Amino acid sequence: MMKFSDYMHDWLYAEQGYYTHYKEIGKKGDFYTSVSASKFFGGTIAKHIIAVIDEGFLPKETTICEIGAHKGYLLADIIQFIYTLRPELLQTLSFAIVERFDVLQEEQRRYFAESFGDAVTLKQVKSLSELHLKSAFFVANEIFDAFSCELFYKGKIGTLHEGKIVFEEEDAWVSEKAEKYHKDRGEIALGYEEFALEMKEAAEKFEFMTFDYGEMQARTDFSIRVYKEHEVFALFDETIKLDELFGSSDITYDVTFEHLKDAYAEAGIEMSAYKTQALALVDMGLLELLEMVKDHGTEALYTHELERAKQLIMPSFLGERFKMMRFRK
Repeated sequence: MMKFSDYMHDWLYAEQGYYTHYKEIGKKGDFYTSVSASKFFGGTIAKHIIAVIDEGFLPKETTICEIGAHKGYLLADIIQFIYTLRPELLQTLSFAIVERFDVLQEEQRRYFAESFGDAVTLKQVKSLSELHLKSAFFVANEIFDAFSCELFYKGKIGTLHEGKIVFEEEDAWVSEKAEKYHKDRGEIALGYEEFALEMKEAAEKFEFMTFDYGEMQARTDFSIRVYKEHEVFALFDETIKLDELFGSSDITYDVTFEHLKDAYAEAGIEMSAYKTQALALVDMGLLELLEMVKDHGTEALYTHELERAKQLIMPSFLGERFKMMRFRK
C-alpha cells in the first residue's frame, strides 16, 4: 500500500520522473502553457515589475526570481522586455531561478548563454531556503498544480493497491482540510504551508505573482488527470493503465486558491490580488505592449504577435481557466 501523494511525487520527481528531465512544452509536447503561447506573457509581467519599482514598493536593486522555470523561457522573456522598456534597470536588477534538478539547471544555463551571453548573470538555487534577499519579485507559472496531493473520498484517502486506487486509510490533517474547504471528495494539496514559510524567510520584502488553473473555492469532485501528447485522461478512467503512463506523462489537478491564500495567511503574508489571467494581463498592460508593436513594427509582426497573445486571454483557451494570485510581504 502506498499513499497517493507518494505515488504522485514519484511519478513527477523520482529519478525517472516526468519533471526530472527536460520535456518539450507546446505543440511538440504534452500540453501548452502561457509561456509557450506568447512571449508577451513575460513581457506583461516585466511591465508590471517596472510599475512596482516605480511605485516604490520594490527598489531598483531587486532580484527577479522564477520558481520552477523549465528551460528559463519566462524569466528570459521578462529580461528581454525590461531591456526594451527600461534598459537601465538591467544594471541594477539581479536574476535567479529556483530549480531542484541538475539537468534542468544545465538547460537554463545553456539557454541564457545563447540568449544573453555574458550580459546577464543568472543565480541558480535548488530551493527557496538557499535565498536570503533584501527584496525580490518572485514569479511562478503552473507550479502549485504539480505539488503532491492526497485523494480524498468520504473520510478516506486514496492509496495504491495492485495498480488501483482504493480508499481505506484515514488521515486527520487531510480530513481537517477537506472539512474546511467543504469537500467530501477531491484533491487536498500538500506542501503549500511549508512553501509559504520558505518564501517568507527567503526575502525581507517581496511580491509574489503566480498563475495556475483552478478556482477560489474547491471543486466538489475530482479534477486529477493525465496529459499525454495533448490528450487528457481522467485518472479514474478504467480503460487507462497507470503503470504505462507513470513518469512519461504529466499528472495534475485544479488548484484550490483559497487553500493557497490561507497557507500564505498562516505565514503572515496577505494576498493582494486575485483575478482571471485575462483580466490580470489586460490590467498589467498587455494591450499597451501590443500597441507598441503596432506603432513601431511591421503589420505582419503585429498580426503574428496579436494572434499568439490572444491565446493568453481567450476564455476558450487560457484566459478564464487560469487565475493570477499575488502576495506582498
